[in-house]
Amino acid sequence: GTSVVRASTISTAVYPATFATAAHSRPLKFSPQQSSFSRSSRQFSSTTASMSPSTQALIEVAKSRRTYYALGRNAPVPDSEVVSLVNEAILHVPSSFNTQSTRLVVALGADHEKVWDIAADALKGLVATGAVPQETYDNQTKPKLDSFKAAYGTVLFYEDPAHIKPLGEKFPAFASKFPEWADHSNAMHQWFIWSGLETLGFGANLQHYNPLVDPGLSKAFDVPAEWQLKAQLVFGSIESPASEKTFKPVEERVKIFGAK
Repeated sequence: GTSVVRASTISTAVYPATFATAAHSRPLKFSPQQSSFSRSSRQFSSTTASMSPSTQALIEVAKSRRTYYALGRNAPVPDSEVVSLVNEAILHVPSSFNTQSTRLVVALGADHEKVWDIAADALKGLVATGAVPQETYDNQTKPKLDSFKAAYGTVLFYEDPAHIKPLGEKFPAFASKFPEWADHSNAMHQWFIWSGLETLGFGANLQHYNPLVDPGLSKAFDVPAEWQLKAQLVFGSIESPASEKTFKPVEERVKIFGAK
């Protein structure tokens, strides 16, 4: 079955009993002492050493958020903590003009597997039309989809345009910008949940199989047809380290004026 929790949808085909816990039973605590932070050997730089503990903790959350592709099903926390995280995101991540147009669907257990079965069927359709070679599907696409299916869960990120269109009518000079600003808010939800899942001990990777999977997912999870799918966040236990991350020079990407 499917239980609706505020503005997000939690699909619980395999674990219905775990959602009896209230969505806000445990507040989020972004603390450097949490287990996920032990994965990083990086120390605070001299520029962060003088910052407040809460600011340092936020920076460590950002540092710890990495892309993990080898994911498993050894969940480090109960499902109720994932639910709490999702609800905190939908309540507190900002949106332009407070439109609150982001919609979230969380698929766990058999429903998580269903997401990637739907994706596989959609890609097989491209093989049938000749758009994707069979060899490419067998050697590249299918192994990748199987790795997503082997993870613990998937968060689907949507936008509901019904809450965006009225603003364009009210402020016609900015009408073309409101969909873009909604995407900005959606991306913030993605970052918040991705980072939050890592503080819980999960790893994750972000995928974009829309619009190929849109019809199948809409039908499977009773999603209104007008909702626009933006991304799919796959998460699970970390089975292999993330690859080394490289950085372009900060000086090439940041300009500061008027600092004292």
